[in-house]
Amino acid sequence: MHRIAVVAVPPVITFDLSIPEMVFGAAVVDDRPCYEVVVCTADPGVIEARGTLRVEVPYGLSAVDRADTVIVTGTGARTGADARVLDALRRAAARGARIASICTGAFVLAQAGLLDGRRATTFWVQSGALASRFPAVDVQPDVLFVEDGRILTSAGAAAGIDLCLHLIRTDQGSAVANTAARLTVVAPVRYGGQAQFVEAPLPRESGTSLAATRAWALEHLDEPLTLNDLAAQARVSVRTLTRRFQAETGISPLQWLLHQRIERARELLEATDLGMEQVARHSGLGTADSLRRHVLRRLGLTPTAYRAAFTRLPPKTPGRPP
Repeated sequence: MHRIAVVAVPPVITFDLSIPEMVFGAAVVDDRPCYEVVVCTADPGVIEARGTLRVEVPYGLSAVDRADTVIVTGTGARTGADARVLDALRRAAARGARIASICTGAFVLAQAGLLDGRRATTFWVQSGALASRFPAVDVQPDVLFVEDGRILTSAGAAAGIDLCLHLIRTDQGSAVANTAARLTVVAPVRYGGQAQFVEAPLPRESGTSLAATRAWALEHLDEPLTLNDLAAQARVSVRTLTRRFQAETGISPLQWLLHQRIERARELLEATDLGMEQVARHSGLGTADSLRRHVLRRLGLTPTAYRAAFTRLPPKTPGRPP
């Protein structure tokens, strides 16, 4: 039986801590479990957790030395991981164990030096902090999980489920992984990355001289606006428009327009049942092909998949007209 040690690093994120036992516990072949999962920590007993729940972990780090796979789950700490945890992780990696993290557990792997020179990810809110504190790590901010050799890292919260299912699929095949997914009532494979959940704000504006022009452009996104159109509305030259726009928003006028058009397309995909050609036309992206290209590049999902995941419309009742 494949042995998994789940390392709890206080203050633990309880949702993340529950994921491995839930998902790997659903992996069964011929009525026999495929995995033995043990949750451990540096000092067994009641440990600190985020929120109001009490968490009691009965096992110490000796479980790491016996494990085939070691998973560090999310923690509220970004620095100062217990040296005993870091040493146990290094020993496990040195003997060839598979090492993984869920959410901010990546910060613990990084402190152990296990992510140096590797691609890795974490919860998108913390990806900038991970990249800043550990410059030797190639942080991938827009994926659900990353596999780099024997080291795997996942994005935040539910992305840990995606990672665990991937490990089951790798070890036991798709049939077992799909069964585990059905038993835990999740999709066997979730397409796209974290970008589909991330707000993409523009740089902070530092001035207002072109605020009226930007407001006007938002009212005319469905039109084929050019630099000349924007300059004429602002009553300045194209050169002056571009210089002021860059100074005030941090990006060029055309970059700003594209950003606003993609955001408009997201709103239409979420809140309407317009066809793709109509969404493209109303957002100013032109054609359905252009819409698909830009949304896929920005969000990692096709427009159809994005709508299926994020629609705010109630489901249609079968047999009734829309």
